[in-house]
Amino acid sequence: MTQCPHAAAGAVPLSGPRFQAEPAQLYREIRREHGPVAPIVLPGDIPAWLVLGYRELHQVTGDPVLFTRDSQLWNQWDAIPEDWPLMPMISRTQPSILYTVGERHSRRAGMIGEALEAANPFELKKSTEAFADELIDAFCSAGTTDLIAQYAMLLPVRVLAKLYGFSDDKGPALVTAMNDMINGGASALAGQKHIATSMYQLLAERQAEPGDDVATRMLANTGGFTQEDVARDLMVMMAAGHQPTSDWIGNSLRLMLTDDRFAASLSGGRHSVAEAMNEVLWEDTPSQNIAGRWAARDARLGGRHIKAGDLLVLSLAGANADPQVRTDGSTLTGGNNAFFSFSHGEHRCPFPAQEIAEVIARTAIEVILDRLPDVDLAVPAEQLTRRPSPWLRGLTDLPVSFTPTPALGDPR
Repeated sequence: MTQCPHAAAGAVPLSGPRFQAEPAQLYREIRREHGPVAPIVLPGDIPAWLVLGYRELHQVTGDPVLFTRDSQLWNQWDAIPEDWPLMPMISRTQPSILYTVGERHSRRAGMIGEALEAANPFELKKSTEAFADELIDAFCSAGTTDLIAQYAMLLPVRVLAKLYGFSDDKGPALVTAMNDMINGGASALAGQKHIATSMYQLLAERQAEPGDDVATRMLANTGGFTQEDVARDLMVMMAAGHQPTSDWIGNSLRLMLTDDRFAASLSGGRHSVAEAMNEVLWEDTPSQNIAGRWAARDARLGGRHIKAGDLLVLSLAGANADPQVRTDGSTLTGGNNAFFSFSHGEHRCPFPAQEIAEVIARTAIEVILDRLPDVDLAVPAEQLTRRPSPWLRGLTDLPVSFTPTPALGDPR
């Protein structure tokens, strides 16, 4: 067995076009060659481990003491340049809940969970429908649109902004800033700065004038954390809630528009929407790989010798497809939710956040099917492309056509 990723022969680069075109096949090949824990190389020839096994991923996420979120333990920090492209994803300063551990993490997670859980699900659905209708009104008379750029990438952050306490007029600018930050282009830092400034301004406003929103509830129950901590957590929550939910919407719509099993939904039925969304979380999950966990001491995992300070990247998509739990190779839909798409353990996506994402995604899909009942792909399915990312899996675009229809309230 190999002893550490530095010495591992045939380490797999966690990059390249195959993550865009055929990640499922790639994970199968990695598992076949290396087993459930594989040596990988991150940008800049930085070594790490990829945890692909369902059982091994359960072990890692279920033992936060041995496999911790404390990134300061990483034994590669001396090799990491300041401009390393994954620096926004792997922080050494641990400013947010993502890298808080132990009892402090439990308190912080409890504060966030309570603030989200108090959201009214009926109001959430109502606001999602309103924003969805507003977006659809902008293109419904044209007969064609791109459901990623004009819909899925715009909706979740608008809903989350309202849920957190922003006024509706702040929503469009937050959408632009969030997508700029996520896309990582020349506007990424400006987008991040706008979101940070907006969060601090929101907290100052809610401190002076409380409302029925997440920001107010977090300020009323800080658990001993500072207002700066609250602002950082709100930023993490918005980023973590927006892009995966956008991709959940896009990936589910792609499935329903390309798979005959879901054709009934396109003629008015809704019974297949939840099933399509569930299947996506198994087969085409937005959250593919997460960095990560760090070994607090030397350990054995999946037949590998993991050294103290080694980074483990969690392959949620790889574990979902583990043949040890998918013995018949069948597609999993319906009520089976034993997937890893929201991770597992004390650092999993909080249950209230999962429920909020599901309401937003399902409502978004249902409104499209209600408003544009004959919506269909405008290009052959094989021409659809994905973003070339090993981290989040989503479509670059989803061009569709439909019978032009008036906007809501249009007298025509």
